[in-house]
Amino acid sequence: MTRIKLLIVLLSASALTACAATTPGPAGPSLRGEVSNDSGWGGSRSAYGQFLAGQAALQNGSNAQAAGYFNQALELDEDPGVLGDRAFTAALLGGDVQRAAAIAPRGPDAGEAVRRLGALTRVVDLLADGKGKDAQALLKAETIGFPHRPAAVLLGPWLAAAAGDNDDAVVRPELQGDRFVEFFGQLGQARLYERAKRYDEAETDYKALMATENARALFVGDYGEFLERRKRQAEAVALYDAALARDPDDQALLRARSRAASRGAAPAMPTLRQGAAQVMVACGASFASERQSQFGLAYLRLALRLDPKRDDAWLLVGDLLAQDDDAAGAREAYGKVPAGSTRYTAAQSKLAWSFQTAGDKATAMAMAQQSAAAAPKDRDAQIAYADILRANERWAESAAVLDPLIAANAAKPDWRLLYMRGIALERAERWSEAERDLLQALKLNPDEPDLLNYLGYSWIDRGQRLPEAIAMVQKAVDARPLSGAMLDSLGWGYYRLGDYKTAVAKLEQAVELEPGDPDVNGHLGDAYWRIGRQIEARYQWQRVLSLEPDAKQKADAEAKLKDGLDGPRAKVATTG
Repeated sequence: MTRIKLLIVLLSASALTACAATTPGPAGPSLRGEVSNDSGWGGSRSAYGQFLAGQAALQNGSNAQAAGYFNQALELDEDPGVLGDRAFTAALLGGDVQRAAAIAPRGPDAGEAVRRLGALTRVVDLLADGKGKDAQALLKAETIGFPHRPAAVLLGPWLAAAAGDNDDAVVRPELQGDRFVEFFGQLGQARLYERAKRYDEAETDYKALMATENARALFVGDYGEFLERRKRQAEAVALYDAALARDPDDQALLRARSRAASRGAAPAMPTLRQGAAQVMVACGASFASERQSQFGLAYLRLALRLDPKRDDAWLLVGDLLAQDDDAAGAREAYGKVPAGSTRYTAAQSKLAWSFQTAGDKATAMAMAQQSAAAAPKDRDAQIAYADILRANERWAESAAVLDPLIAANAAKPDWRLLYMRGIALERAERWSEAERDLLQALKLNPDEPDLLNYLGYSWIDRGQRLPEAIAMVQKAVDARPLSGAMLDSLGWGYYRLGDYKTAVAKLEQAVELEPGDPDVNGHLGDAYWRIGRQIEARYQWQRVLSLEPDAKQKADAEAKLKDGLDGPRAKVATTG
């Protein structure tokens, strides 16, 4: 599991909210899609016209273009006001941190929220330029409060070190009741103790982090690298082994163990800028986990100003831009991760999926296939290729890619791979093999709702083991009561049992949760027909035709509309 995933999973919601905020107002516009160069306002040479063009660009996720419009508006208008706020925001979100720092709002006309972010941006930019004393002085002079206080507190020691203030550099930052600051403050202190050659004190901090369950998995790599730098490779290997026992597929830990075991060169101690960059990435990740995408993106841009080679930050930037439909920006970010990076496979997978989502299936397939061929022993690359094959309904090929991965770990099978292959085999109409995989996966993880639902529905749809299947799907629904797909499976199970009234009740709930699903609507139509509500049944089947059904769904609905459930085609459709 990656460090960023661990950060999001392991820190409690109450801890993360220290770096989160309420939805940003005017200083934090939404990011969405592309904006046309012909939006109409861009051709105007008035400040107001440029402002409107910039607003349109920001709302559509074109941050660099928005920055250009706002900059022109500033040149045309004597009163910066809101224009300055927007120009700063657009430059920062677009990754031009130096420009953002230069125009950061700081006067009485600036809103408090954007002024605080502007001050933080100026601090980071000064540190990136090697002006540690100036950065420290500015941080002390500015009141950088909520929601940026945790970042400011955590940056303090790194700025002190950059300013040559050795005493303040090793003072652990604190923020009352904030576990996030507690964990990352102790990590920072450990690293700065190491820089000061105070190794025993550094190790005391690392051991304290290892003794805390929520922090152990997050910082085990940092402690291991410290041990390697101290030429204590055997202890590092033991530490990595203990972590791998909990997460045997963690590629970063596997590489670290291999390096330590072979006595390879230990990773260099982080520079001051790299240490500060990690602070910004951590806070950015916590903002992202709280769906504060604009603050998350802003912090990641600041991190990359300090450390442009920070691959985890580029991946997160890509993810945030992809979530907001900025495909071009996301692809550019993913493309920043170089071959040879431990995150290269993940970046290539995300890049391929960006094309898949956009409908360019050929490019997606070619990229995934190329990555898998270039790294035949890379588990993640093979899984990514199998997943793209699955998405393109090349079921047998997807299963074939997974075969050697599963065989290589036959003694300790991964239920997720068995589940993935089971789905591919079921869709390839190789049911006996699929059932074997799904049963084995369920034995390994008997409480997984998706697995319970998939196997249960597969039995239900085939009219097999109905009582057992319904019990399994009910267990899945109990775990996820708002899943329309699982309620549909449960309703269809009762339909197959002949309990049509219960089926209707469950399927009506499913349709409320999944109103746009052709199968769910079709199932409800069938159940209505069986209890004599034929007008409503025909309405549901007609609705199926309006929901972009596939060829089979369309043919089944048309047959039912023609003959009800009494025609030969309809009988086949409802009996499987």
